[in-house]
Amino acid sequence: MRRFLPDTFTLLLVATVIIASLLPAHGEFATIFGYATDCAIALLFFLHGARLSRDVVIAGVLHWRLHLTILLVTFGIFPLLGLGLGFIPETILKPELYLGLLFVCVLPSTVQSSIAFTSIAGGNVPAAICSASASNLFGMFLTPLLVGLLMATNSDAGFNLGALETILLQLLAPFILGQVLEPWIGKWIRSKKKLLLPVDRGSILMVVYLAFSESVNEGLWQTFSVQDIGIVIALDILLLIIVLLITVFGSRLLGFNRQDEITITFCGSKKSLASGVPMAGAIFAGQSIGAIVLPLMLFHQIQLMVCAVIAQRYAARKIEQEAQTEAALAATRSA
Repeated sequence: MRRFLPDTFTLLLVATVIIASLLPAHGEFATIFGYATDCAIALLFFLHGARLSRDVVIAGVLHWRLHLTILLVTFGIFPLLGLGLGFIPETILKPELYLGLLFVCVLPSTVQSSIAFTSIAGGNVPAAICSASASNLFGMFLTPLLVGLLMATNSDAGFNLGALETILLQLLAPFILGQVLEPWIGKWIRSKKKLLLPVDRGSILMVVYLAFSESVNEGLWQTFSVQDIGIVIALDILLLIIVLLITVFGSRLLGFNRQDEITITFCGSKKSLASGVPMAGAIFAGQSIGAIVLPLMLFHQIQLMVCAVIAQRYAARKIEQEAQTEAALAATRSA
């Protein structure tokens, strides 16, 4: 049952939303907290760049069919499914929450959890590291571009040069700086994973608090009901199930082996909260983004619970197959 329970970070996210609902930031404190959040996000992406080994990038690029498949699912199939949700009447799915679901669909894959689940399931871990990292790098350009293309009909949303400039300065520039310094500091940063974890998680919590504070001040919880939240959860689950089916059976139809199938399944079906929340703040600057990030926060927990079960089943199947193989070899020897 533990695999169905929220992890510590999810509980912290819930607590942050509650605090923002009861004690939202406003005035001068909100301004100062916003500057601090920008610095924390820049530090987060600097660490992402410094953690990524050059050897992993070079080795992973060679498996281009797998990476291309994952990118196609992440930035092609997912957005098409998001557009499909647009046919749901506004009386059922409110426009603000639909934008949040559509934003989920254009985000890059996760890094840490995609690699972790691939490892548990017995997949191609080096390829997962490369694909998940490449997805986040390409996402800095593709996500705002897709936002502009898919949300152009909404006057408050869409891509603009200001959003691109913010992403380049706040996200991409620190990432590139981290990559430049990786040969000197990369090994040390990778060895201090637990020490640097508060920066990784803390920066996201800061963005979530600021985003929900702004939305609460504008009446977020007076706008959406429990039924609205339930509809978002149901649609998050539906999106995840459809993409999981596409990645599992699609990878088999394309002739990938079992290890690559696992990598495609976990890297292609995930969406990054760590990249998504800062990008939302950059792309939708000056707007209330609480409703935008709410579907992403829910999708984050759902994907962790569902993928944990799938990873365990892949692992159990691998053990069973190995046992059958050993039994067959033993029978052959005795014969």
